[in-house]
Amino acid sequence: MIEKVEYRGWENNVRISNDDVEVIVTLDVGPRVICYRKPGGFNVLKNYDEHMGKAGEEEWQIRGGLRFWIAPEDLTRTYFPDNRPVKHEQIGPRTVCFTPPIEDEYGIQKEMTIGLAASGSRVEVSLKVTNIGPLETMLAPWAPTVMAPGGIEIIPQPPHRNHPLHPKNAKSPADFAPTQELILWPYFDFTDSRWTFGSKYIFLRQDAKKGPTKIGLAHRMGWVAYLNQGNLFVKNIGYVEGATYPDMGTSYQTFTNEDMLEMETVGVLTRLAPGQSAELSESWNLHIDVPDVRTESDVDKHIVPLV
Repeated sequence: MIEKVEYRGWENNVRISNDDVEVIVTLDVGPRVICYRKPGGFNVLKNYDEHMGKAGEEEWQIRGGLRFWIAPEDLTRTYFPDNRPVKHEQIGPRTVCFTPPIEDEYGIQKEMTIGLAASGSRVEVSLKVTNIGPLETMLAPWAPTVMAPGGIEIIPQPPHRNHPLHPKNAKSPADFAPTQELILWPYFDFTDSRWTFGSKYIFLRQDAKKGPTKIGLAHRMGWVAYLNQGNLFVKNIGYVEGATYPDMGTSYQTFTNEDMLEMETVGVLTRLAPGQSAELSESWNLHIDVPDVRTESDVDKHIVPLV
């Protein structure tokens, strides 16, 4: 079903639903995917109460949910205020394309397409940005998703390999080469108790008492997840080997502060001539009644079978 609904003070929003989940996308501003949940259930996306129902502000507003940003991050093009009305067009049984106004200052046109499966929770997300200006430009589409507070993020790491010259490793998989790029922001701290760097997974816990922290990865493992009150949100994301990504090569970034946790997929950094486009795609799934995880064994038992 696709219908126009009111949501938290905004009169115009598109609700895409099946028997299993609903997705709500704003039309008065954005577009923002502002709600993703089982019907009547817990919204796994953060909503900033003070920003709900408002529009037309001169400055960019975080609001919450999935937004469409442009990388690399700066205080101009990235933070362009997406506070104007959005056009939409149904292009499939449960698929809608959302088109905000042209960003004349930077010569770009964004499109966000959201498609929901006939059954189950799978959502296909596609972000497309087109250079409509007279000059070429360098950019990457960026999909920060603001998650509700109180959960734990699970990031799988590449498979462990032994050192090839150690005598005990003669019959074990071994490799000299590195397998992961880890990029640290200046406000990251290895002593921060929210982080756990395990042998198979990285954990990040959202904490209402602690401020910003962030890392980036060249993430090749295909998925990341966020577990909150028994609701498991899974992002399936891709990686283009050999491509150039922003921020020292990060295809996935994650940030948290006192209010929320962000799961940020980043596209390939692309030089666009006038008329050319760049795209970023990912998919979502939602599982409920998932047990809490405290250890890597818990992830193997409760999370991996779902992703």
